[in-house]
Amino acid sequence: MEAESPASEGVTEPQALGAMGTIGSLLSRIRGKLFTWDILKTIALGQMLSLCICGTAITSQYLAEKYKVNTPMLQSFINYCLLFLIYTVMLAFQSGSDNLLEILRRKWWKYTLLGLADVEANYLIVRAYQYTTLTSVQLLDCFGIPVLMALSWFILRARYKVIHFIAVFVCLLGVGTMVGADILAGREDNSGSDVLIGDILVLLGASLYAVSNVCEEYIVKKLSRQEFLGMVGLFGTIISGIQLLIVEYKDIAKIHWDWRIALLFVAFALCMFCLYSFMPLVIKVTSATSVNLGILTADLYSLFFGLFLFEYKFSGLYILSFTVIMVGFILYCSTPTRTAEPSESSVPPVTNIGIDNLGLKLEESGVSETHSAVL
Repeated sequence: MEAESPASEGVTEPQALGAMGTIGSLLSRIRGKLFTWDILKTIALGQMLSLCICGTAITSQYLAEKYKVNTPMLQSFINYCLLFLIYTVMLAFQSGSDNLLEILRRKWWKYTLLGLADVEANYLIVRAYQYTTLTSVQLLDCFGIPVLMALSWFILRARYKVIHFIAVFVCLLGVGTMVGADILAGREDNSGSDVLIGDILVLLGASLYAVSNVCEEYIVKKLSRQEFLGMVGLFGTIISGIQLLIVEYKDIAKIHWDWRIALLFVAFALCMFCLYSFMPLVIKVTSATSVNLGILTADLYSLFFGLFLFEYKFSGLYILSFTVIMVGFILYCSTPTRTAEPSESSVPPVTNIGIDNLGLKLEESGVSETHSAVL
């Protein structure tokens, strides 16, 4: 027995060290895959967009609760006017095929449909709050993510892996946790006047958002960011202006203007303008799906600010929800998606910007612009 003990220990110790080394190596690989500098930048860009959305939500709530101003179409109209004044005017001074008149001559009807989808998506989601509950809006608004993935599959030819579907499920689980926290904190105090109509409006609005985002990804990656923003600014201004005169002229006439209300309108417009201006930049180096997963945290930022501004009740589930959403977002960004090429195409397959951080690496090395020129 005593003679066998040293031999036994001699075999066991290397095995233990080997197992520890394997676990350490595995953890190192996981850490290197999930917490790269590019993924951290992707997270930062997504949260910047979430803060812009948070700003629009807070200013809108201030206008509605404190000053009884409920004019979502007017607020959107101001944003579209800013886009028109900046980006549409820029297109007017472009030459060749990028000129405003040339784009309108070739694709005016396509951008009319895009502008209509964008305007009505914004309007339907806001209008749904009058009919259904906060919980329904938060949950059903996530319907846009699977719609977006389906549209990306058929239109952008994006190809997903199992990890991407798991990541989306984790993010939606985080949203469910947030909704549960809302109910426990007593924020679900509006039963809605017609829940079915409200739910239908949310589903339609989420679907139109998905259409708008897929078109945005296609345009900013194949054409240019200026063309997308310029055309959305032009047709968004026209469509929202007409709709504004039809549905909100009475509400606008009732506004008792002062500097506080004007300041809130300006703050909303700036937040929305920044959101529209920066989102194409983020989508260009990631994808519309990853951006939509990243901005799921916008409601949580609004809740955190609401603790101080609107006296919301705090729940630890909000922190848990934020953590779960971020875990899902990191999982999605950790693995590249793939772009399928037509079988008859001679163009070599290109990885969809889907670490979604491959685009960030290409931009940093200067390869991205060369690749776009070749395409």
